[in-house]
Amino acid sequence: MSDVAVIGAGYVGLTTAACLAHLGHRVVAADIDADRVERLNRGEIPIHEDGLPELVTEGLESGRLRFVVGASVAIPDAEFVFLCVPTPQGDDGAADLSFVERVVREIAEHLRPGSVVINKSTMPVGSTRTVQRILSEEGASIDEIGVASNPEFLREGTSVRDFLQASRVVVGCDNPATAVRVSELYAGVRAPIVVTDPASAEMIKYASNAFLATKISFMNAVANLCEAVGADVNEVALGMGYDPRIGFEFLQPGPGYGGSCFPKDTAALMHTARRAEADFPLLQGVIDGNREQHDRMVAKARRLAGGSLAGVDVGVWGLTFKANTDDVRDSPAVYIVGRLLEEGAIIRAYDPAARPDAVDLPGLTRADSALEAAKGVGLLVVLTEWDEFRWIDHTDLADAVLVKRILDTRNVLDAVGLRRRGWEYEGVGR
Repeated sequence: MSDVAVIGAGYVGLTTAACLAHLGHRVVAADIDADRVERLNRGEIPIHEDGLPELVTEGLESGRLRFVVGASVAIPDAEFVFLCVPTPQGDDGAADLSFVERVVREIAEHLRPGSVVINKSTMPVGSTRTVQRILSEEGASIDEIGVASNPEFLREGTSVRDFLQASRVVVGCDNPATAVRVSELYAGVRAPIVVTDPASAEMIKYASNAFLATKISFMNAVANLCEAVGADVNEVALGMGYDPRIGFEFLQPGPGYGGSCFPKDTAALMHTARRAEADFPLLQGVIDGNREQHDRMVAKARRLAGGSLAGVDVGVWGLTFKANTDDVRDSPAVYIVGRLLEEGAIIRAYDPAARPDAVDLPGLTRADSALEAAKGVGLLVVLTEWDEFRWIDHTDLADAVLVKRILDTRNVLDAVGLRRRGWEYEGVGR
């Protein structure tokens, strides 16, 4: 059992803190939002994440988890300090490390000798060195304070499972003994441990997300080609997925990738490539293709509406960037809704998890159910793959809408069944 401090109680920090407490460590998690800290200490979880409320409650009741205001308050007794603070995308695509720098300067004088500062947030290649430099500038002894990279591979909606049933744990550190100490924190997790140098650990995270984004953009391009030649992308993806070299994951076409990771991480990796004067046209193509996919969905909606969206009542199902999360950051759904509004559509949207105040688009009306969103519309657009949309009764849906037209950007609905019932249905690549 180790004493651990987690700085930042967002998606990554909260999951990291709760899971480490579940593994038996004593964890103090810090955040700058006093109201958030108060609610967390009452077991109130501010994000939609399967299994997380139960783990937080378990940690609080066992005494192994508590939340405090301020990084310096959390770390005096900590053997390990996880940095889980935001690294937002800057105007040039680079990750903004100002939050990281601010926290490191705050904690430097409070770190106990022998402790290890661990970069958990996604940070650019070279960030471990940056943290070491800042600690040194603030008077901390690098001989006494270790620094390591331990990137997260958590998917929103399944982050607890991804932590406790990890596919791998990556530790980047120049000091083998420090790397072993960090690895031992995961003794209760049955996963391969990859110990490497800091730069390689940081690159592993960016390269992993960039590769997954590439699969998404590739399948969207295949879907567009399927439409041109009369093939069904779902059948193509099925046939591809059985090849173990390819696999089934991330072969589903859609409106493009989004969320807090893929757009930011692909942009940051491109910035790294430009700074290193290394050509990376494949990744630039992935990024450009993703933007173009958003635009294709808008064009599909316009075409289904008869050539113009002006004055058309449109029902929207889904606002989050994917199902099983309440996160709308860089959501293709939100981008597409914004574009539809710009073209004059009148939109009523439903999402089972997105908070009422999460999407600030003038003219957007929120509905309390999928059928309410569809009531009286001339076009229904599915933008997020929530399971409840798959099981909507087609008769009830037909009774709700004014015109039976659907744009299913996630291919979640029964295209054959809807077309038999007289719907004008359009998916992606089918």
